[in-house]
Amino acid sequence: MPGPWPGLRRALLGLWAALSLGILGLSAVAQEPFWADLQPRVALVERGGSLWLNCSTNCPRPERGGLETSLRRNGTQRGLRWLARQLVDIREPETQPVCFFRCARRTLQARGLIRTFQRPDRVELVPLPPWQPVGENFTLSCKVPGAGPRGSLTLTLMRGAQELIRRSFAGEPPRARGAVLTATVLARREDHEANFSCRAELDLRPHGLGLFENSSAPRQLRTFTLSQDPPRLAAPRVLEVGVEEPVSCALDGLFPASEAQVYLALGDQRLSPDVTFEGDALTATAIVTARVEEAGIRQLVCVVTLAGESLETQENVTVYSFPEPLLTLSEPIAPEGTTVTVTCNAGPQALVTLDGVPGLAVGQPAQLQFNATEYDDRRGFFCHATLEVDGDTFSKNQSAELRVLYAPRLDDSDCPSLWTWPEGPEQTLRCEARGNPAPSVHCARSDGGAVLALGLLGPVTRALSGNYRCTAVNVQGKAVKNVMLMVEYAPALDSVGCPERITWLEGSEASLSCVAHGVPPPAVSCVRLDENSILEGLVRVAREHAGTYRCEAINPRGSAAKTVVITVEYGPRFEELSCPSNWTWVEGSGRLFSCEVEGKPEPSLECVGSGGASEGLLLPLASSVLTPRASSVPRALAPGIYVCNATNKHGSAVKMVAVSAESPPQMDESTCPSNQTWLEGAEAAALACASRGHPSPRVRCSKEGTPRPEKQRVTRKDAGTYRCVATNAHGTDARTITVGVEYRPVVAELAASPSGGVRPGGNFTLTCRAEAWPPAQISWRAPPGAPNIGLSSNNSTLSVAGALGSHGGEYECAATNAHGRHARRITVRVAGPWLWVAIGGAAGGAALLAAGAGLAFYVQSTACKKGEYNVQEAESSGEAVCLNGAGGGAGGGPGGDGGLDAAGEAEAPAGGEVFAIQLTSA
Repeated sequence: MPGPWPGLRRALLGLWAALSLGILGLSAVAQEPFWADLQPRVALVERGGSLWLNCSTNCPRPERGGLETSLRRNGTQRGLRWLARQLVDIREPETQPVCFFRCARRTLQARGLIRTFQRPDRVELVPLPPWQPVGENFTLSCKVPGAGPRGSLTLTLMRGAQELIRRSFAGEPPRARGAVLTATVLARREDHEANFSCRAELDLRPHGLGLFENSSAPRQLRTFTLSQDPPRLAAPRVLEVGVEEPVSCALDGLFPASEAQVYLALGDQRLSPDVTFEGDALTATAIVTARVEEAGIRQLVCVVTLAGESLETQENVTVYSFPEPLLTLSEPIAPEGTTVTVTCNAGPQALVTLDGVPGLAVGQPAQLQFNATEYDDRRGFFCHATLEVDGDTFSKNQSAELRVLYAPRLDDSDCPSLWTWPEGPEQTLRCEARGNPAPSVHCARSDGGAVLALGLLGPVTRALSGNYRCTAVNVQGKAVKNVMLMVEYAPALDSVGCPERITWLEGSEASLSCVAHGVPPPAVSCVRLDENSILEGLVRVAREHAGTYRCEAINPRGSAAKTVVITVEYGPRFEELSCPSNWTWVEGSGRLFSCEVEGKPEPSLECVGSGGASEGLLLPLASSVLTPRASSVPRALAPGIYVCNATNKHGSAVKMVAVSAESPPQMDESTCPSNQTWLEGAEAAALACASRGHPSPRVRCSKEGTPRPEKQRVTRKDAGTYRCVATNAHGTDARTITVGVEYRPVVAELAASPSGGVRPGGNFTLTCRAEAWPPAQISWRAPPGAPNIGLSSNNSTLSVAGALGSHGGEYECAATNAHGRHARRITVRVAGPWLWVAIGGAAGGAALLAAGAGLAFYVQSTACKKGEYNVQEAESSGEAVCLNGAGGGAGGGPGGDGGLDAAGEAEAPAGGEVFAIQLTSA
């Protein structure tokens, strides 16, 4: 019975559907993806800068929201679903602000990242040492405090504009700040006064910012090199008070030398040196004068300072005082016979001697006491004082002269007993006397005749010759002397006193003394004409003294001249340039050993073998003076040691000469055969061509003027004419070589004539042509039992007259020479008309086979027509040979009695028929 249930059911179903849709709608609303966003999500801000952050959400009605950060805030702006806040004075290297909203009982968050960067405003290069030794390492250290992030930093150490070290800090933690770059650098000379700096680069271009660069202030490096050796002092060991002496101080191995300072002092006395520089060396020179108060041992100090380091040298100098000695005479002018006392005195440390007589002790005077005589007039007295200082002895001298009054003396020196005056011209005649005071002198003839006018100009004649009495007078007395007057004459040179030719011996002592006659005695000098040099006194004779001299004698009356030739003789002597110790004889050259020996007279020379193959043999010489035994020249020369002996009247000399023998190239039939044979296909080899000679000749061969190309194998093209040339230091030799190339035989052609079929009773000829060198021997192999076979004289042709059935079969032509054998075969078939009767009788029984065989026959005959089968090589395997099929039809026609198989090509008879096909096997 129907009731309300159907309608209620429908209402409930509708309500369920509506509730389902509502629940699904609410679920959809609840599951919508709400989010919070923070912009910028990642930011890079300069340290101390500011940044606006925008925090937003897509929640329709967020309950609350905010921005959490530890950074300082300056201002905030808000909206329903957003919040903007300014952050200022951002200094932390890295911070992570958090944006959050509360939506539908859920918290939405967005986390950001703020990093700071700091420009490389401070780039510091650690100060360099004031001086750095060359060759030692120093440290370059660059600091960039605070700059970062470090991963974007690159530091570069610079020498001037040159990069020394560049380092990137990529990969460092983002929070890392500041960087230090340290490097060890070897100091060099060229680094002196070089500027070093550090460059910092902060590259923020990958983050959308720029490249920030900065460099440190340059720092200058000063390098130096200081010698390990002390300065070298050059100064006297002893120094006299008041005497100027030079001193010097030198030092090498300085760099830079111009920067060095020199301190030079003697005791407390600082010197002012003049410093000069040359390269890496300096020299300081000064003049030192010792003072009296500095007497004694003083230190001479030289200090060279460079780069705060000093090298010092000290030497002891002994300063001494040594005054001049004092010489006194008790009577400076004393009459003859008076007692005179002479005294020599010096300082307290000096030892004095007076004319060789020493003082009693050091510091004591020396005295002489004597009676004055005429010989003491103008007598000089010598006072010698010595002082020993630091092992050295120094001396000083003083002199004085004594005047003695005495009566006149007429000495031969002032008034000779023999006067020689030139005749003719006017002369002043003099006769002087000794005496103090000076005496007056007059001379008169002993017989009371004429008086000579002494001191007056007058003519000298022979009448004045004679004996005179000269008298000298002064207040102390008088002196008388007899003199004789003679007349002068000009000099003369004769062969006795001055010979025209003089011979000297080298090494002896001699003098060129030409004695001239004349009054007064002439002065003689000899001058070499080609050098204008004077030869005087005793000399050690040398070869350069030989030559022509002009000797001239001169006196007041005139001169005389003469030419003198001096010859210097000397013993033999060998020189390496003119007589070498090593000589090479070249066979056939005709050259002889040239050995020139110095000596005068010219030495005789002989060289005799000593030991070995040369024992007792004479070495042929090119010298002009030979011993009788050395006159012949042998055709061959034995190498070895030869003793050369040169002799003249002044001695002999010996020299050892090592002789070696060499020869030019020589080729003949035994070493280089004129005809040579190669084998085709063999490995290519050089011509068998050698040469005798020493040193070993080099042999080169070329074909018709061109070098032979490099080949692996010999070909027939290698045959021809070659020219081989042997060369060494002594010449060349050449030979012409004919090369023949031999090769293995090849049967190039095997043909049958006639080329068609052979009928019984017919004739045919087989021709065999072979290529070979040396020429091949031809041989044939015929079918067994074949009669009446004829061969030509050289076996190249085989002929058959009246062919029989036994002549049919396989013929082989073989070519043979020393290098191998080659054969080819040809098949001859002899057949008549009876063959067709047999074929016709069997045609019925073979009808079915004919159809299949016809196709094969067609294929085979077609191949024969095209010439696809060749004459078989002796080495080949079984092949199909076409008989008489080169032009015949597929079925063949009557009239063909026989056939020949040759050259792989079917030779067709005139009828153009094909007889048969035969399979043959080699």
